Amino acid sequence: MTEKNSWHSFAHSIDYIEIIKDFGSNIELGLHPDEIEVFKAKYGKNILTPKKTDGPIKRFFLQFNQPLLYILILSAIVTLFLKEFADSSVIFGVVIINAIVGFIQESKALKSLEALAKSMSTQAVVVRNGKKMHIDSSQVVPGDILFFVSGDKVAADVRLITSRDLQVDESALTGESMPVEKSEGLLPESTALADRKNMLYASTLITYGSAKGIVIATGDNTEVGKISQLISKADSLDTPLTIKISQLSVFLLWVIITAAIIAFAVGVINGQPAKLMFLAAISVAVAAIPEGLPAAMTITLAIGVSRMVKRKAIIRKLPAVETLGSTTVICSDKTGTLTENQMTVMEIFAGNRMFNVFGSGYNTDGEMKYENKIVHIDFSKALRFCMKAGYLCNDSKLLSINGHNTIQGDPTEGALIVAAIKANLDESLLLKQRPRLDTIPFESEYQYMATLHKTERHSVIAVKGAVEKITNMCSTMLDENDSNIPFDKEKIMAVAEGMASRGLRVLAFAIKYCVGPQKNQIHHEDVESDLIFIGLQAMIDPPRPEVIEAVKKCHTAGIKIKMITGDHALTASSIAKVIGIVKDKNVDYTAITGKELESFDDEQLKDIVQDFSVFARVTPEQKLKLVKALQARGEVCAMTGDGVNDAPALKQANIGIAMGITGTEVAKESADMVLTDDNFASIVAAVEEGRGVFDNIKKFILWTLPTNVAQGFVMMMVIFLNREVLPILPAQILWINMSTAILLGLMLAFEPKEEGIMERKPISAKLPIIDNLLIYRNIMFGVIMTIAVLLLFEYELAGGATLEQARGVTVSIFIMAQSFYLLNCRSSYHSIFKLGIFSNPFIWLGITLMFIFQTIFLYVSPVNKFFKVQGMDANSMIRLLVLGLFVYCIVELEKFIRRVIAKKRGCEC
Repeated sequence: MTEKNSWHSFAHSIDYIEIIKDFGSNIELGLHPDEIEVFKAKYGKNILTPKKTDGPIKRFFLQFNQPLLYILILSAIVTLFLKEFADSSVIFGVVIINAIVGFIQESKALKSLEALAKSMSTQAVVVRNGKKMHIDSSQVVPGDILFFVSGDKVAADVRLITSRDLQVDESALTGESMPVEKSEGLLPESTALADRKNMLYASTLITYGSAKGIVIATGDNTEVGKISQLISKADSLDTPLTIKISQLSVFLLWVIITAAIIAFAVGVINGQPAKLMFLAAISVAVAAIPEGLPAAMTITLAIGVSRMVKRKAIIRKLPAVETLGSTTVICSDKTGTLTENQMTVMEIFAGNRMFNVFGSGYNTDGEMKYENKIVHIDFSKALRFCMKAGYLCNDSKLLSINGHNTIQGDPTEGALIVAAIKANLDESLLLKQRPRLDTIPFESEYQYMATLHKTERHSVIAVKGAVEKITNMCSTMLDENDSNIPFDKEKIMAVAEGMASRGLRVLAFAIKYCVGPQKNQIHHEDVESDLIFIGLQAMIDPPRPEVIEAVKKCHTAGIKIKMITGDHALTASSIAKVIGIVKDKNVDYTAITGKELESFDDEQLKDIVQDFSVFARVTPEQKLKLVKALQARGEVCAMTGDGVNDAPALKQANIGIAMGITGTEVAKESADMVLTDDNFASIVAAVEEGRGVFDNIKKFILWTLPTNVAQGFVMMMVIFLNREVLPILPAQILWINMSTAILLGLMLAFEPKEEGIMERKPISAKLPIIDNLLIYRNIMFGVIMTIAVLLLFEYELAGGATLEQARGVTVSIFIMAQSFYLLNCRSSYHSIFKLGIFSNPFIWLGITLMFIFQTIFLYVSPVNKFFKVQGMDANSMIRLLVLGLFVYCIVELEKFIRRVIAKKRGCEC
């Protein structure tokens, strides 16, 4: 017995009789019951192995695995040991709140493998021990003989034994937009997956015909099982901002620890009590930690999610919102993403004239033009016959469901029906005048379909099929004068090749009049010769109308587009030119194929993904490698798709984007974002929102870090100056940090997007979050606040204020300064007068609420007693207002100077 899964890579090149013999099966009797039990034990059930995930308890405790939280937890323990219960309880409370918020916002455990298993759950028709029976697909084993008819979902990977007119929809697996014709003949071992015509794959769908085959792989060993394993192996990547925040956290961790140790050592050396210095060191640590940052980031992202829903994008994983703003390249599947996934006739050649058909998909709104003039079906005899033949020689139907047209049957035939209606064909009259009498169905062996129709005087045969086949059956053709002339095969083949070179799929049409008694039946010999050639119809799965503008906007925003598809290279290249992925439409651009990619190693792939924009006939493994190659070049990669074949790459990408309508459950569960309208253009809107969210998070960081640094400066200076009384306690610092983060900083999440947001290049993931502006603001704010606190604290005590009142003033200094500074941070460059004073009303709501809560904090018992503060008089309040206004003016002056410098350099800020 050949080892498990060894057939899988080359079964298409082996005679099925050898495979049947190797499995010990029988083409008529199937497997013996004893063999079935052996194979069940050896190969297991025909299901996908689910991936183990962390339980909720473990995920909750993982929320504490953050560097800055380590300091807070240690601080809480030390203050508890020092019997400072108020400080300890507040610190512990902040830690728990952060963990709960993180746990709630964490994305749901990925269900990709469960969705894949669900997609394989179906019934199978099998012969076992000579009996034909229906079994659950999970019970199928290698060696089973399966039977298929139209509408069946394939339960396992199968090598065909026999087939009749077999067509299979493999779009979800390979990206092929059209049903694939299948036959049992041998193929070369090097044949690509999408071209293996003698194989059926699990989770694909039989759309036409019937077949019998032997199972060669089940469960995890199927092609869809390989995809399942790829999903499991795909790395879960942090977003650009979370990486920067993580780096910042580690940096702050060491700075804070160093500062706390220095503060404690200096205080003890200066003769201060060890307990007081412990408390001071903890105050330094707590002051410098931006406790509100995790919660503020989470809520800002959540607000971004709600905004994106209105723009047809559902975010499944919160960090995806921010990642969109940093995206540098979008890798897009073609079928159903960039295109309609609805075949559409674009060109018709009839009577030596070329007609262009307008309109997209199955929508019958459209028109036909010749030399830029609208024409109808009666323009010429050849055009009329070509349209009628396409409608009559057709087994599909155009249906309207919920106001949307759809096709019941073959997409190619659907395109012919829609084209005929656009030409003003009277459908009901035609069917009445030309009732069908007989049919020769399409068979891959003959490459054509023919139908016999009754007329008033005689019968007529309509034929459609492959150009190479139909042209060998024709003897005459209709010319531009509607005259029957000798058939010019060379000319027709040249026209057909020109259509094919534009990525179009071409069908030929012919008719034959039956002379003599009325015929009721037709046979192949009736159409083998003497046909009248009446025309060609060329079709394509067209690009979505809005995609062209969307691609243009992406280029303007500095975002590169890569088409990665399982479809044919010529078709992919043609679509890429039309929508602008390939910018120079006059260049003879050729996509790179999956077969060519096989010859490149990982290092070479890095150059290939840079040089090429279109990749065709690629496998799921290659899609994954291409995404990894882009990421290795430092790109922030978004991947769009809708099929099972897209799932591994969707999960590997920095942000996976699935189609909500046509997308498979596997794709949706692997993705970070789902488009509810399947519209590529919605990605542009989502990127715009993502950039807005990214901006607002950076504004929050620019607002919060300087205030935290200022608090740390104050505590360090108090220790260095050997002051015996601390102007602020740890619990009071936490009140400042948490209340201002929620009531003030969070209001920046509602800040409208600034002008020109889609005209600038993506922010590089390599740029550090601590830039020159943030360093300057830290120093400026730190110096101003340190001087203000030390002077006003001493001034209050000297003026007869109690220690609790003086500390209340210190807390209020930070609250007042942060309120005014919040107005500065609405934009890094522009003033609130340029933005609009009330363009973000939530800013004013937050400031109002902050003053209300600060009043409660100072004047309402037992709150003020718990935090050890008391209220202040009117004069103190005036001094605080002056300080706040001073901070605002200083920052605005700095922004004004930077605008002047930028203007001189010719930059637009």
